[in-house]
Amino acid sequence: MDVDAFAAAARSWLADQKAASALPTDWGAILPGPITDLGREWQRRLYDAGFAGIDWPEEYGGRGLTPEHTMAWGEAAAEVEAPAVLNMVGLVLTAGALLTFGTHEQKSTHLPLTVTGERVWCQMFSEPDAGSDLASLTTKAERDGETWRVNGRKVWTSAGNAADWGILMARTKSLSAAPKHEGISFFLVDMLTPGLQTRPLRQMTGSAEFDEVTLDEVELPADALLGPEHGGWGVAMGALTRERGFIGAGAKALQSHLEALLAHQSRSRVETDRRVAAYATGRTLALLSQRQGPTASVASSLAKLGLAELAMELAAVRATSAADMLRSPASDAVVGAPGARLGGGTSEVQRNIIGERLLGLPREPK
Repeated sequence: MDVDAFAAAARSWLADQKAASALPTDWGAILPGPITDLGREWQRRLYDAGFAGIDWPEEYGGRGLTPEHTMAWGEAAAEVEAPAVLNMVGLVLTAGALLTFGTHEQKSTHLPLTVTGERVWCQMFSEPDAGSDLASLTTKAERDGETWRVNGRKVWTSAGNAADWGILMARTKSLSAAPKHEGISFFLVDMLTPGLQTRPLRQMTGSAEFDEVTLDEVELPADALLGPEHGGWGVAMGALTRERGFIGAGAKALQSHLEALLAHQSRSRVETDRRVAAYATGRTLALLSQRQGPTASVASSLAKLGLAELAMELAAVRATSAADMLRSPASDAVVGAPGARLGGGTSEVQRNIIGERLLGLPREPK
């Protein structure tokens, strides 16, 4: 099926779902834990309709199409503000890492259950002292015969308490034995493994989308290692590049919000100017994401940085009255917007990437 025909079929199916009031509201890249069952059901419907694992090999539950088909699906879903996937961690990051670095057994074990929504994933990368400087992580994984023994602590794990499995970065060589980027390995972890505990982290929005995860003498089997031992940095960076590409492509989902900006009857010239400026920025970012194509590049850092700043501005322009600053959707947007500058790589990190890789500036002093 060519991309245009596929896109037409996707829009037709989504229109039928909307007409039947069967279209869930887009929950974004992070699936909130309380609606995990809804997410699983939606992912199963996507799979049954042929809109899941679109560019995955057929032997692992995919359709064997191209990244361009996947992008066409994402754009069609964005147009009606529907979730394109159950969650980004499982269907984008984990799947991408498995397809690139996994053994046949690992792919066969995890991908078919992931594409149908039966297996939900979380990401255990960041630590209290290793966020933007992720390579400074200290969670340790030590060989113990045919197993790995893991100890450490992770933070900002999206819906960790609702996930079945997680992807984990842990140090397998000490910082004194190897450069910090070269002593890390990448693991697939059953979240019900003894010694692993999650604790919700309350945000200033009042919700708890993230969890802190502690790993105390957690024992993992040998096949939990994904990719080469000590080569986990390369596996993770491949996954995070997909994440930034996913975030960049998400600019398409802004369109309905941008149209609402122009439709709003502003009360002053200043407010009108601010809304028009936000609209122009949003349209530019949407076009940038289209220019990038299906494979993430430095352009994804440009889009991610721009979207984070636009989220702040959109939250501000929607709050147009004193009542909006009380507990309301507008106030929720205001207190939630700063998170866009942190998730998926902080704005500071994106500026470094743009400066060093795009502009050719000297590397940041260490």
